[in-house]
Amino acid sequence: MNLKTLFAGLLFVTLLVSCTDDNPSTLIDTAPIKGLATYNQNVKSIIDNNCVVCHATVPKNGAPMSLVTYDQVKNAVLNRGLLTRISLENGNSSLMPQGGPRLPQTTIDVIAKWQQDGLLEQ
Repeated sequence: MNLKTLFAGLLFVTLLVSCTDDNPSTLIDTAPIKGLATYNQNVKSIIDNNCVVCHATVPKNGAPMSLVTYDQVKNAVLNRGLLTRISLENGNSSLMPQGGPRLPQTTIDVIAKWQQDGLLEQ
């Protein structure tokens, strides 16, 4: 096996598993929020740490949309079922992040609170 073939194989395997992580300890857990939830203070870091690997500026691994801006994430909550997708049970093929595991409930609750509080940016 030459070096070029080995490198291509490693790259393929890396890309293949890049959106799946079945280790719950690597997911970001978030403390409950007191006061109003905002995108910049509470939601952006959740999306950046759990979603942008696939939902990048140029979506990867079959992701249908980008989730890198406030407007994109707000639209995903209002029109694309983001809360539903992250709230599904482990093992559901539609669960996000793709391949699971499900985000901690406290993290999902932050995004739900953001929606309840009016999807504020600042």
